[in-house]
Amino acid sequence: MKGNYKVKEPIIATQCPKYRCHRAVGSIGKIDGDLSKPFWRAGEWIDDFHDIEGDSRPRPAKYTRVKMLWDQEALYVGAELHDDTIWATVMERDRLIFVDNDFEVFLAPLDSSHRYYEIETNAAGSVWDLLMEKPQRDDVRRIMAWDVHGLESAVKIDGALNDPSAKNTGWSLEMKIPWFSLRECASNEVYPTHMAPDLGEVWRVNFSRVEYHVHTENGKYVKDKDPATGKDLPEENWVWAPTGVIDIHMPEMWAYVTFTDKGEEYPLPLKEDDVKLALRRLYYREHAYLYKHERFTDDVKKLMGDEADKYGIRAYVTPSMFEGIACHGDEVWHIRQDGYLWRDDTALV
Repeated sequence: MKGNYKVKEPIIATQCPKYRCHRAVGSIGKIDGDLSKPFWRAGEWIDDFHDIEGDSRPRPAKYTRVKMLWDQEALYVGAELHDDTIWATVMERDRLIFVDNDFEVFLAPLDSSHRYYEIETNAAGSVWDLLMEKPQRDDVRRIMAWDVHGLESAVKIDGALNDPSAKNTGWSLEMKIPWFSLRECASNEVYPTHMAPDLGEVWRVNFSRVEYHVHTENGKYVKDKDPATGKDLPEENWVWAPTGVIDIHMPEMWAYVTFTDKGEEYPLPLKEDDVKLALRRLYYREHAYLYKHERFTDDVKKLMGDEADKYGIRAYVTPSMFEGIACHGDEVWHIRQDGYLWRDDTALV
């Protein structure tokens, strides 16, 4: 079996960003992209954005900040994007939005690396929402026919869309994302008994801003091209939680978001992080070994060095699969060849 060259080990962060998402006070009212409404005062700003590859790359040239709030009905996301080039070409729902400058929301209810959501919007307010059963590095198709039931989203522009002569300073957006559509991936239960998260529940979340280099031709914005190839210059990818490589689809690298009541303290995650990160390193190294040798290996000492003994890591392999196991106190954690990670609760009994 030939390995997948797309599965490359990033520098896995041990200090992912952490955020307390406070319960909303009152009603948001009309969703119109205006973040000056009193509703948003309860939220805390996230404004520490980075290049997706991390701080070895220059910091973003344009300022971005985001807030989140929640109530029993929905998750609310508000973002402000400073920009003097406000443009969009995609005007329909469920098209590839990232060919434009855009803002992207990633929500992983379980810290398994699987079953997560992506919602994108551009300055025209067009939306693309989709479900990912697992990261694209594992050769999965995007489930583009899936929609957030009841999603409300709006954009407010400070300037004018697709008008380089305007005094453009930026655009803002609001999203109201009902729990009804999100709960299916937030629980291992076949029929979840509740929709909103429990107080203290933790999700993995990331935000990404795509920004292209453009210039003006004949009164229109046009993407800059590489003079050597004639192709469009690659976009900038500015994110809240860097993944270390140009691939946002790495939920294990995203920020931790804890749902709270403002004023109440909940422990920020997570005591078992070290063992989970070790198993995720094993996943990447097993795939690197597979790509070179066309098989997985059960020689975890060779792959993991002293970490193998530290966490009691073992690997069981077949010609096409592997399962890694590690211990954290009384907990037993597993990872398999497609990156799915879980705790074996039966081992705790």
